[in-house]
Amino acid sequence: MIIDDGILFRPAVEKDAGTLVQLYDEAARWMRKQGIEQWKPGDKDAAHFLAKMRDGEVWLAGDADGRVVGAYELWWSDEEAWGVQPPVAGYVHRLMVARGAAPAGAGRRMLEHAERRIARTGRERARLDCVSTNPRLLAYYQGAGYRVAGEFPHKEGKDGRVYGVILLEKRLDRLTVV
Repeated sequence: MIIDDGILFRPAVEKDAGTLVQLYDEAARWMRKQGIEQWKPGDKDAAHFLAKMRDGEVWLAGDADGRVVGAYELWWSDEEAWGVQPPVAGYVHRLMVARGAAPAGAGRRMLEHAERRIARTGRERARLDCVSTNPRLLAYYQGAGYRVAGEFPHKEGKDGRVYGVILLEKRLDRLTVV
């Protein structure tokens, strides 16, 4: 377990899959209430999160009372959106915040945790993407130091829906590793 500014980080394990599904669905419902067409409740099941635990990393963020306040996935490649790339980056996906439990700034602290995880592997970039139709999320990531690296206009969801995503990256330096 890693403590970071009052948030406890730990790798997700198999028994956490249901919690991750619930966190995803809550975030998806919140997005819909905000008029953001991005995630859909029910889109990610336990099998999704178990596969990501096997193929990459899934991290849970909690408070001192043991409540889950968020989670994120960390992948070591993302060929679907970024194409074949040399191993210079880690890819952050599904940054999820539990709106009712998370302290202010929890999303940014989870993002910083992911950046440190990436930097510790010797990789020099953190990458992520967001749907082209979500300017608030784009501004959030740019405020965290990410720059637009391109656009992938024809990403296909598992439901067959085609949508565009903005590709973002942040160069990490040695100070990120602390």
